[in-house]
Amino acid sequence: MQTFDLSSQGITVKNVYRNLHPALLYEEAIRYEPGASIASTGALVAYSGKKTGRSPKDKRIVRHADSEKDIWWGTVNVALEPHSFHINHERAKDYLNTRERLYVVDGFAGWDPRHRLKIRVVCSRPYHALFMRVMLIRPTAEELAAFGEPDYTIYNAGQFPANRLTAGMTSPTSIDLSFEEREMVILGTEYAGEMKKGVFTIMNYLMPKRGLLSMHCSVTADPATDRSSILFGLSGTGKTTLSADPKRRLIGDDEHVWSDTGVFNIEGGCYAKAVNLTEDNEPDIFRALRFGSVLENVVLDPQRHEVDFKDISLTENTRGAYPIEYIANAKLPCIAGHPTDIIFLTCDAFGVLPPVSKLTPEQAMYHFISGYTAKVAGTEEGVTEPQTTFSACFGAPFMVWHPGKYAELLAAKLKQHNANVWLVNTGWTGGGVGVGSRMKLKFTRAMLDAIHSGELAKAPTQADPIFGVHTVTRCSNVPDEVLVPENAWKDKAAYKATALKLAGLFVKNFEKFAEGADPAVKAAGPKV
Repeated sequence: MQTFDLSSQGITVKNVYRNLHPALLYEEAIRYEPGASIASTGALVAYSGKKTGRSPKDKRIVRHADSEKDIWWGTVNVALEPHSFHINHERAKDYLNTRERLYVVDGFAGWDPRHRLKIRVVCSRPYHALFMRVMLIRPTAEELAAFGEPDYTIYNAGQFPANRLTAGMTSPTSIDLSFEEREMVILGTEYAGEMKKGVFTIMNYLMPKRGLLSMHCSVTADPATDRSSILFGLSGTGKTTLSADPKRRLIGDDEHVWSDTGVFNIEGGCYAKAVNLTEDNEPDIFRALRFGSVLENVVLDPQRHEVDFKDISLTENTRGAYPIEYIANAKLPCIAGHPTDIIFLTCDAFGVLPPVSKLTPEQAMYHFISGYTAKVAGTEEGVTEPQTTFSACFGAPFMVWHPGKYAELLAAKLKQHNANVWLVNTGWTGGGVGVGSRMKLKFTRAMLDAIHSGELAKAPTQADPIFGVHTVTRCSNVPDEVLVPENAWKDKAAYKATALKLAGLFVKNFEKFAEGADPAVKAAGPKV
């Protein structure tokens, strides 16, 4: 294996391997990764250690005069002084310089060559290298030869903790990003998703500076027209599942940019939840988890090495990362035309939002800024009833600018391209959790089919008396009684009380964004 020189970046390890083929990374992982193995399907199985999910409270952005006025400082973007960043930076490099072997992955973020970034990852775990080889866009041999200096570098020293005495540290974990140094440093966590979301955070800062809208969403395209459809949604709403649509071309499942010419994917792969995965329910994702993919924190049968996707003894957040071309209907390059439809997915565990409703431009802004879904009772200790989750722009943990910046960009795009906006509830119907039932996936798919065919744009609607949205009352292959929430509830008084409760939570959440918001947008919320 040919070695790579990182001395210009202050790393003097002799055995540095750049952009290794997956087969070689498999060999490296089996030799040097604790517990690494190969699943019966051919995917590499690896373990992230103590941290099996992101650590949002340990994310830091360096406060600098050149960017501090742009950043939405607060609980999402916590400021770090440059001196502390440099301490962590040196700590990471010192650790990496003690390793016998390092891995470099050079790749691109963004399929549109006009806007893509060159990203370099330096890490000590083969599993991390394979993960980022999957998640970044893989350069051709010619592109790799001409790669040059990266735009941003990620130093992943996650096996080594931050010094808790360093100013600004609150735990041994720290994920630090400097827009001025164009570097990211990871200490104290080996969860691979931190690298992926770090790249997304960088794009969420840089793209709006160019007047482009970065989005936490999945995207599909019409195979005949190449016009796209954008699906926004938080974890658990069906964003990845619904984007695996055999009738359409997959552009991507998680991170995109809406530019002046259309929509492009940021990533070269997909990162799907694996809990309870079955071939019958999600055949495309199940079959994509083969050689060249990574399965993270799953449990294997010791004799046959078959994955038990129901086993959450290590974590409920089991994941699979696979190259996007492993999905048969993926469109390469991952670029499509301007969208005809924008779909906001929500998993309403209260069971009061309509299964599908059309939004006015003002309502679209209101629900985009709100970013609502709900946690289901019983999934976390102490959760006894549905709990609301509001995440601005359906991706607050990764937003750098104030949510209003992204909302303004979306509003301008909607006006320019005249896209329809829909709110689709993939949660409960006929009552909340424990009373009603989860919306059937076949019904939700039928609603999306009707959106994409243009049927719902002409379908009859009625205004919801509490939420104000225009509830669709007729949709092919969906029973009429399912479409109007109140009709699906046996206890009408309980429906109204629950709907008013959720409406009040919407109103309270929006108060933090009300200052400076357009009066028409503020008025587009629920009527309490």
